[in-house]
Amino acid sequence: MPEHTLPAKALAYTMGADYLEQDVVATRDDELIVLHDIHLDRVTNIASVFPDRQRSDGRYYTRDFTLEEIKSLTVHERTNADGTPVYPDRYQSDGEIFRLHTFAEELEFIVELQSSDGRPVGIYPEIKRPSWHRNEGIDITPPFLDVLYQFGYRSHRDPVYVQCFDDQELIRIRKIHNCGLKLIQLIGENEWHESNTDYDHLRSARGLRRLAKTVDGIGPWVNRLYRTGIKGEIRDSGLVSRAHNAGLAVHPYTLRRDDLAPGFETFEELLHFVVDELSVDGLFTDFPDLAALPRGDS
Repeated sequence: MPEHTLPAKALAYTMGADYLEQDVVATRDDELIVLHDIHLDRVTNIASVFPDRQRSDGRYYTRDFTLEEIKSLTVHERTNADGTPVYPDRYQSDGEIFRLHTFAEELEFIVELQSSDGRPVGIYPEIKRPSWHRNEGIDITPPFLDVLYQFGYRSHRDPVYVQCFDDQELIRIRKIHNCGLKLIQLIGENEWHESNTDYDHLRSARGLRRLAKTVDGIGPWVNRLYRTGIKGEIRDSGLVSRAHNAGLAVHPYTLRRDDLAPGFETFEELLHFVVDELSVDGLFTDFPDLAALPRGDS
């Protein structure tokens, strides 16, 4: 069967995405790969290939495997801990073999996509858990920035947003590494333990004003853009307007047709609220073709 390494990005590009996202983590030999998080067991066959290499929590970590070992794995749609698919109605394999790839390989692929099709597209890479990586023996940010620079992403006007959940890392990027690229502060929930960042504070007017000294925008969880009233009505939480008042762009994550934010009946309804009523500046979605349609056509 044919092998593939970058089908998702090619599909997103053909679906009209303006930017393509890359989550970046490090291997044991300090190579940077594109992977949703620091674990391998929910998206690959790692448990069957290396059955005795999990940590005490039962998880398989990218940092415990070399790039060569990771490239020997096959990739599948994300599963839950019990092995059931997270999104059961999505891609169904017909025997194709998919592999993981490096950050540099993905950027090279994007260059090829643009040269063959002629349509420009930006990139939106995320540094995953930089503090965890340092505890694992690597400062992931310098090699991450080096790859971007090698591909010509150097100035604020270049089509790239660098995102991270760690507010202190974004300060380091701007002030210690003197990086002029556009920066986005991802805002999650404190109980997710993505970093030591206090996201409750960052959503406040004061927190947003502080962020504006370092970053260009925020990437909040879409559920934080609204509240649900007693009768189920959707009410603006005020987060978008507070961010805009601080001079920050707002790019919420993640709008999904098959996993709607609570309180919305359809993907179109969610899009209308976020885009037309709140006037966000961009958004993360697994369905770029639907998000690009004029309102009422999806």
